[in-house]
Amino acid sequence: MTDLSRPADGDDAPDATTTDDNETGTTTGDAPAPGRRRARRVLAATVTALAAALVLVALVAPSDVNEFSPGAFLRVPVEGLIAVALLLVLPARPRRVVATVLGALLGLVLVLKVTDLGFSLVLDRPFDLIADWTFLGAGAEFLSESYGRAAEVGAVALAVVAVLAVPLLVTLSVRRVTRVVAGHRVVTARATTAFAAAWVVCAVLGAQIVPGVPVAADTVAAGLYDRARQVRAGLNDQETLNTQLAGDPFQDVPGEQLLTALRGKDVLFTFVESYGRVALEDPDLAPEVDAVLDEGTRQLRAAGYGSRSAFLTSSTTGGGSWLAHATLMSGIRADNQLRYTNLVRSDHLTLNGAFKRAGWRTTLVMPALTRAWPEADFFSPDQVYGMKELGYRGPLFSFSSPPDQYTLSTFQRRERGPGHAPVMAEIPLLSSHVPWTPVPPLVDWDDVGDGSVYKGTARADRSAEGTREAYRRAVVYSLRTLISYVQRYGDENLVLVFLGDHQPARAVTGEGAGKDVPITVVAKDPAVLDRIAGWGWQDGLNPGPQAPVWPMESFRDRFLNAYGPKSTTHS
Repeated sequence: MTDLSRPADGDDAPDATTTDDNETGTTTGDAPAPGRRRARRVLAATVTALAAALVLVALVAPSDVNEFSPGAFLRVPVEGLIAVALLLVLPARPRRVVATVLGALLGLVLVLKVTDLGFSLVLDRPFDLIADWTFLGAGAEFLSESYGRAAEVGAVALAVVAVLAVPLLVTLSVRRVTRVVAGHRVVTARATTAFAAAWVVCAVLGAQIVPGVPVAADTVAAGLYDRARQVRAGLNDQETLNTQLAGDPFQDVPGEQLLTALRGKDVLFTFVESYGRVALEDPDLAPEVDAVLDEGTRQLRAAGYGSRSAFLTSSTTGGGSWLAHATLMSGIRADNQLRYTNLVRSDHLTLNGAFKRAGWRTTLVMPALTRAWPEADFFSPDQVYGMKELGYRGPLFSFSSPPDQYTLSTFQRRERGPGHAPVMAEIPLLSSHVPWTPVPPLVDWDDVGDGSVYKGTARADRSAEGTREAYRRAVVYSLRTLISYVQRYGDENLVLVFLGDHQPARAVTGEGAGKDVPITVVAKDPAVLDRIAGWGWQDGLNPGPQAPVWPMESFRDRFLNAYGPKSTTHS
């Protein structure tokens, strides 16, 4: 029987070495005993099989978690067939060089595929080579904030080792398979011809073992082509953004003409972390979330408040909250880090800036902010409240942040005291941030104080963290907190806009959930809601399946039009 674990040509065969001549371990220059030869052949065959399997995985592994299944690996990779044909015709020395180069490139492709899998699991899209490097730092920061510095260091170290080890292992695997291929040219040539014919037939017939995953694979070539297009689009994005910025109809509108229908109001834009459409429609999540919203609608209506709700399609999903914040406030879709960076470096008018220009005091309340944030200037704040400025003295909860109730309570004391000037605030609420545990208790507003009231309550069981159950509990807490805030501190001059920043990760949403998030406007003054009657939004805090769905970037212009003079190009 032909031994496919060992090369047969002298060019690539290893040099002879001293071996054992019997099974007792006596060392001589003779050949090893039969038992040891068999063991070595088995070991060599096993290593070769593993090397071939790793090469196959690198060639056909999907980049999207939706396509990941055992059947996805039952494919014929055309790139592998072409590489084998090339290696068969090359002389020994060029063959080794080409095998090394191909192995290194294929190793990098595998690293990129694994990165894509992670991004598709969390953000429902592949990794962007131009724009997404900041997300790696954000992921490390999340680990540190949620699980401690040791978790961050360990994860970073593991990632660095993997990035270095995977290309090396794939390169060594390609070189080993190449030696076998070159050593058995006739068998390899026949097998390659047969597989090439099978690939052509499967390509013509569109054969699939897993739905949507063709047996005739060209994943490496197609992936590299998509990457080239992605890089080109990223490099050209500045020009596209400049065109969008130049067309802003509100950029030069005087302050006295902006937001005239909201004069004297306190306007709060609150982003509820990971509050996505799935929370209202998933059979396992919706019953309790819907009940909270429906009961809140009744409670606020009884207190004289009206509300209107719909959906916005966020610029991100699973993470990247800052992209959604910038999209809503600027009216420009910020769906990757490069676009965000270029946007916040511009002098584009945000909703925050429009309120400031119109005479409001503007604030950013950022409970997770622990260091310098130069991007804040883009949002034209008179005051930024980070973790230090909020003065929290209690235990930290999900994502190492103070409870939402504390954030709102402190904002109320600092900015909405007796005789205060009209204030516009942007406030992300983070108690519903992954890992969603522990969930703070809702306490009496008079007891919130400096946060000491929460001592002892953060020791809740964290066994459910990251689960759908934990997500549901966290979202319910954030929504109840907002409703309670309006009941306690609302008045004729409060206008509350609350919305989700993005859907939660795919582990919660499942496949095909989209990027829609709920949005609601709450006000006691009926004139405020009358101004948006033409929007067609549904009554109450809980938008139904037929509620309007707008792109998130369209909100700024519609809001400015509704509460001030109509622009000449937007309605």
